[in-house]
Amino acid sequence: MHLLVPALAVLHPGDTQVPTSWFAGFLRSVELSRFSVWMRESNSLWAYPGVLFLHTLGLAFVVGISMAISLRVLGFGSGIPLKPMDRFFPVMWAGFWVNTISGTVLLALDATDKLGAPIFYVKMTCIALAITSVQLTRNRVFRNVDADAAATARGSKLLAASAILLWLGAITAGRLMAYLSTPHIVGAGN
Repeated sequence: MHLLVPALAVLHPGDTQVPTSWFAGFLRSVELSRFSVWMRESNSLWAYPGVLFLHTLGLAFVVGISMAISLRVLGFGSGIPLKPMDRFFPVMWAGFWVNTISGTVLLALDATDKLGAPIFYVKMTCIALAITSVQLTRNRVFRNVDADAAATARGSKLLAASAILLWLGAITAGRLMAYLSTPHIVGAGN
């Protein structure tokens, strides 16, 4: 700890605030990295706007597909066979990984505040539980020979409903992060 904090002070001489812990120092160094500064300050569409677009696109795929499957398990669109919907899971997982990578980049831009805000952990918990619920639904319904019959089981419907609620919770928490965390300007002594 004592070796890292002075090194950070040398790396960032204009930064007047000395981190109080090794982890805080690490987060500060991530926020002040060339990549993070470029992402925040560049006018390029490949910087912040591009990553935010990818995050939104990934969200549309992972949540959209999950919602469609969950609603079908709950009985909406009962004329649509359920078993062929299994083919959408790889697309949903691709969206999840796009979201994971773009979300990590967005987190790096303001790691200190985001990791210090309780709403961030609400969002992450909702995402973890939603993904778990989606995977359990897949195992319970789509791994069954008769997916349509398996979907009528009470447990399957409960998993589908919980996935919907958890995704809504994650999206809401994600939006609230802009209002419930305290943004600061990195390197301005905040």
